[in-house]
Amino acid sequence: MKENFSIISDILKNNGVIAFPTDTVWGMGCLVENEQAVQKIYDTKSREKNKPLILLSSRLEYLLPYIEELPSVAKKLAEKYFPGPLTLVVKKSALTPDYITSGFDTVGIRVPAHPVFCELVEKVVPTHVLATTSANISGMGAVARKEDVISVDYIVDDEGIPFGGEESTVVAVDENNVVKMLRKGAIQELMI
Repeated sequence: MKENFSIISDILKNNGVIAFPTDTVWGMGCLVENEQAVQKIYDTKSREKNKPLILLSSRLEYLLPYIEELPSVAKKLAEKYFPGPLTLVVKKSALTPDYITSGFDTVGIRVPAHPVFCELVEKVVPTHVLATTSANISGMGAVARKEDVISVDYIVDDEGIPFGGEESTVVAVDENNVVKMLRKGAIQELMI
C-alpha cells in the first residue's frame, strides 16, 4: 500500500473521517470510540440518526469483542462468506457505543475482501475495527468510483484493485438462530 500510514493515523486520532475501497462499494469510517467523528459522518452524509453504522475489520476475531456472542447460524455464515459482501447483524456487547448503533441492541459486522482495506485496518487502526457506512449522501446510490466519494478528511487510494460495485447483503441473526434478510445485495441467495 502506497499510503502514508502516519498521516491517516493522525487524521483518525483527531476526529477524522476517511474513505476507503471495500470489496463492494466505497466506504467511509472513523475510530469506533470517537463519538465526534461518528457525528461528523452523520453530518457529512445527511444521515438520519435512526440509521446505525456498521463495524468493519480485516478479521472476524477483531469484531468479536463488539458483539455479545455469535449465534451458531451466524458463525456458519461468517465461515462461509467472510471475508466477503455479507453484513451480519447480531446482538452487540457493552463495548459497542449506542451512538454507532442508533440505540439499537444489535450491530452490523463485516469483513471485506479488499486487500487495501485490510492492510489499512491492520496497520493504522489500533483496534483494527472502524465504524463505517457507504461513502455517499444518504438516499443517493452507493459509490463505486473514487471520484464520486463525498467530502472526507482523507481518501485512501484503491490502487486499481477492482471491486463489486454492489452493496453488501445484510442479514440479522438473533440469539435463537432466526435469520432475517434485511437487504439483498451482492449475495442474492444465502446458503447456510
